[in-house]
Amino acid sequence: MKSTVDKMLVKHDKLVHSEDVKVCSHTQRAKDDWVLHTVMIDNCDTPFTFRRTKKYKSLCGARVNMTYYPDKQGVAGFEMDIFKVVRIKRS
Repeated sequence: MKSTVDKMLVKHDKLVHSEDVKVCSHTQRAKDDWVLHTVMIDNCDTPFTFRRTKKYKSLCGARVNMTYYPDKQGVAGFEMDIFKVVRIKRS
């Protein structure tokens, strides 16, 4: 039987899944009714972003499984590569 992640990967060709990656930085900031989260992982210079309605317990130092899309975001007049997280879970 296929897991939820396997089904998502088959359905969406640009979706990427990483398992057991270590979080080295996790920031949370409020914007309107949302809390914007930015996660940095070891050996990767690109930020992973997602938003939720509530704050999370800090993920710093934790190992996580993430499913995400590569994306671009405009910051201060220039385009920056980011990863938009669809699913994140502690491993």
